[in-house]
Amino acid sequence: MAGKIVVCGAAVLAGLTLAATAQARNPQIAGLQVALRAYGLYNGPIDAIAGPKTVRGTKAFQRRVGLPVDGRAGPATRRALGPLGMPVFGRRTLRRGLFGWDVSVLQYMLARRGQLVPVYGFFDRATEKALRRYQRSKRLAADGIAGPRTITALGRTTPGVRAARPVAPRVSSTSVRTMLTNWAIAYRLDPSLVRALAWMESGYQPGLVSSAGARGVLQVLPSTRGYVEKQLIGHKVPRSTSGNIRIGVVYLRHLLRQFGWNRTRALAAWYQGPNSVRRHGVLPVSRQFVANVLALRHRNV
Repeated sequence: MAGKIVVCGAAVLAGLTLAATAQARNPQIAGLQVALRAYGLYNGPIDAIAGPKTVRGTKAFQRRVGLPVDGRAGPATRRALGPLGMPVFGRRTLRRGLFGWDVSVLQYMLARRGQLVPVYGFFDRATEKALRRYQRSKRLAADGIAGPRTITALGRTTPGVRAARPVAPRVSSTSVRTMLTNWAIAYRLDPSLVRALAWMESGYQPGLVSSAGARGVLQVLPSTRGYVEKQLIGHKVPRSTSGNIRIGVVYLRHLLRQFGWNRTRALAAWYQGPNSVRRHGVLPVSRQFVANVLALRHRNV
C-alpha cells in the first residue's frame, strides 16, 4: 500500500449523483459543497450529505454554465467548477499551499476525526497542524504532508474509496507559479494578485479547457486572446503555457487600467465582462469570485 494512494473509484464518482434519498456521508460531497459555496450556491453545513440544498446548488450551477442539469457532479461539472472542482481526492500528495477539491475532502476527513481545521479548500497552516496531530495519533511520520501512507490511513475507515495509482502532472505547479510571477513582474503587476487569479481559475493547470472554450492557467477565451494579440500586444503569442499566461496577464493589466486600478472592479470585469460592470455594476456572483481571489492573494498562493 505504500506505493499507492487512496482515491475514489468509479463507484464513488458514480455515487456523486445527488439525490437526497439517504443521509449517508460521502466525503467527496464535502468537496462539492465547498465548491458550490464559493459560487454562492450553497449556504448549508459542509457535512458530506447530499441533502436538498446540495441538490439545488448543483443543478443551479449546471444551469448557470450551460451543462445538462442531471444532478451529477461528474467530470464536466467538476471541470466547470474550476480549481475547487478538482482533482479528486487521492490523485496527488497534499501539502501546505495547495488548493482544490481534494484539499476540501482532506479537511473534512480531518474534521470528522476530531481535528480543528477549516474546510474551505486551501491547505493552510491550520490544516498542516491538524494533519500533524492526526499523523501522530496514528503513529505516522508527522510531516504535515498527506502522502500515500497518510491518505491510506484516512481512507481506511471511509466508505467507498479504494486504492489507485496517482496521476503525475505534466507541468509542475512550481514551474507555473514561476511563470506567473515572472510575467506579472514584466508587466508591473502584483505577482500575488496574478497567482491568486490563476489559482481561482485553474488551480495552475495549463491543460484545463472549460465548457466555454477558455484555456490554460488563466482560462482565457479565444476571443480575448485574439483581442490581446491584435490590440494590446500587436503580434501573435506562442500557444505555450508561458504564452497563455502572458495573454492573461496583459488582459488583466488592461482591465486594471480601464477601471482606475480598482482591483474589485477589474476582477469583476474579468469574471462578468467589462461592459456588464459598467452597465450593471459588480453582480453578486462576481462579488463572491472577487472575494475568493483577494482571499487567495492574502494567502500568497
